[in-house]
Amino acid sequence: MKALIMAAGYATRLYPLTKNRAKPLLPIAGRPIVDYIADSLDRVAEIDRIFVVTNHRFAPSFARWAGKRRGRAPVTVIDDGTVSDADKLGAIGDIRYVLAKEGIDDDLFVVLGDNLFDLDLTRIVPFFREKGITVAAYDVADREAAKLYGILGVDGAGRVVNFVEKPADPPTTLAAIGIYLFPRGKLGLFEAYAGGGNKMDAPGFYIKWLYPREAVHAYVFRGIWYDIGDLEMYRRADALYTRRMAGKA
Repeated sequence: MKALIMAAGYATRLYPLTKNRAKPLLPIAGRPIVDYIADSLDRVAEIDRIFVVTNHRFAPSFARWAGKRRGRAPVTVIDDGTVSDADKLGAIGDIRYVLAKEGIDDDLFVVLGDNLFDLDLTRIVPFFREKGITVAAYDVADREAAKLYGILGVDGAGRVVNFVEKPADPPTTLAAIGIYLFPRGKLGLFEAYAGGGNKMDAPGFYIKWLYPREAVHAYVFRGIWYDIGDLEMYRRADALYTRRMAGKA
């Protein structure tokens, strides 16, 4: 199994913090966000390599981070060649780019690089082995909060039957949290999606296209999860993790 951390965005909503630094390299309790993600992926024994895809502007910073990291799975940084928010490939474009460039023919574990969590990723793998294409979900338990995320509808077996991106009237509070597992035999569907002229940006657009065509199941996590989307959320997450490191939370 290969892991892919998505880190090619420019995070303009977090300016000025991200004007000269990639969002996944922002410190939380003194460590970059991407460190926490890589640590969680390292605990998944099936993962034998971690790829980090980023843009040309921040590739040297990620290369320095990877060079210092001492994790179990080796890390490879991929520069997608883009230089601004205007020419970015989008999340789906970056997945396609890495699959082609690295010739990946293996199960793929994708994590968005602005995710901060204490979720045990080892728990999702047996579910994935049984069900196939899997989307990690988290119940935000608040309909106002749900308006900020891609919201899933699932049936009694956990199969995705609806997906709405940032709905004004959320049908549920079950949010897709930027963690996806794809079997090697289904990776070709990214090309089918791109060939249809679909949006290449948020992964949710791909899931919305995919679930009527293929079985997609949601695995619901419980624990701490933050989507570092703006300054307020970043500060809240940093404060919580700082307290936890000091043994006060």
